[in-house]
Amino acid sequence: MARILLVEDDPDVRLLLEHVLLGAEYGADGAETLAQARALLGSASYDLVIADARLPDGSGIEIADAAKAMGMKTLVITGYALQHDGDELRRHEYLLKPVRPSELLLTLRRLIGEG
Repeated sequence: MARILLVEDDPDVRLLLEHVLLGAEYGADGAETLAQARALLGSASYDLVIADARLPDGSGIEIADAAKAMGMKTLVITGYALQHDGDELRRHEYLLKPVRPSELLLTLRRLIGEG
């Protein structure tokens, strides 16, 4: 089972995405902030990090960059694609909000190498 770190500050979105991940038999740890994500990333091993691009204490792209530097797969989700520097988004796979569960799972399977 792949382990995923899900970094999303909106509790409703995070719970929905966690439900989708658990339903697909992925293990998921959730974080609301960049600080929480850093702590989890430093204390556990993940196959993939999903990060909201905008967090209350910084950019989720920052945690995606750190995870990628550690050899992990990354996926950034954002509702603000036009407000980001295109290069920072292109460093990672990304999906635009609202994220459809089927789109999320297809992307994860491709990234993790399950399909």
